[in-house]
Amino acid sequence: MRLLLLLILVLLMIAIAALALWRQSDRRADRAEMDRLIVSQPSDPPVFSDDMVANLPEPARRFFTFAIAEGTPLYTIALIEMQGRFGMGDKADPGYMPMRATQVLAAPEGFVWAMSGGLRTMRMSGSDSGSWTRFWLYGLAPVVRFGGDPDHTRSAFGRYVAEAAFWTPAAVLPGPDVTWEPVSEDTARYTMRRGDLEQSVDVTVDAEGRPLQVSFLRWSDANPEKIYRLQPFGGYLSEFREFDGFTLPTHVEAGNMFGTDDYFPFFIADVTSVTFPRAE
Repeated sequence: MRLLLLLILVLLMIAIAALALWRQSDRRADRAEMDRLIVSQPSDPPVFSDDMVANLPEPARRFFTFAIAEGTPLYTIALIEMQGRFGMGDKADPGYMPMRATQVLAAPEGFVWAMSGGLRTMRMSGSDSGSWTRFWLYGLAPVVRFGGDPDHTRSAFGRYVAEAAFWTPAAVLPGPDVTWEPVSEDTARYTMRRGDLEQSVDVTVDAEGRPLQVSFLRWSDANPEKIYRLQPFGGYLSEFREFDGFTLPTHVEAGNMFGTDDYFPFFIADVTSVTFPRAE
C-alpha cells in the first residue's frame, strides 16, 4: 500500500510539473506574439496634421482632431495596462470578477490581451489573441482553449479593429486598408481590411469629436444557440486622458447585443497606462 501511495504521489507530481510547463509555454507564446507585433511599430512615422482628415465625413474629422494633437507622431501600436471587471455569466447573473491585463494592440496585424484575476476558488489567467483564446484555473488547469480556425480569426479581427478606434486612432486614419463613410450627423463608419478579412465599425462622437460609443456587427457565437453569426457588439467610452499627443478613453464598458434590451457589458476596464513601444 505504501508503494502504491508513493507511485500515485510521483505521478501526481509529474502531472503538476507537466501542466506548469504547459502554462509557461503559453506565457512564452504570449510574449513572442507581443514582440512580433511591436516590431512592426513605425520607427519614424509621419506627424499628424488636420489636412490629413480635411476631406473625411464631418464626424470622422471631429474625431481625429480631438483624438490626435497637431504634430503628434503617428504611432499605430500601443501597449495598454488596465484593470477592471470581467463578466463570466450573463445579464441576469453577470458573475463579475476583478481582473488586470496587459494588451498589445496592433490593428490590422493583431493583438494580445493577457489577463489575470478572479475571486477565491475562481482564480483565472490566460490570454486572447487573433490566433487563440486560452485560460487557466490557478495556472494549473486549462479550462478554455480554442482558436486557430476561421470563425475565431474573424471574431477576433472584429474586436481589435474596433478597439483601434479608441486606443490607437492613428491606425484608423484613411489609407489603402481603411476607408470612412458618413452615417449621420454625429456618426461615421470606417472599414478596415486585412487579406480576406473586413470589418466595419461605427464611431459616434459629441460636438467636440470625443468618441462616446463604438458599435459594429461582430462574428460571434455568444448566443443561446452557440452558433457563429453577425450580431451587435459595442461599448461606451469615457474619462479621456492625454498620452503622448493622443487623447484616449480610459474607461470602457463593452459587450454583446449592444443597443438592444439584451446588452450585457461583460468587459469593464479602466486604463492605467498607454505607451507606444518601439522595437529594440
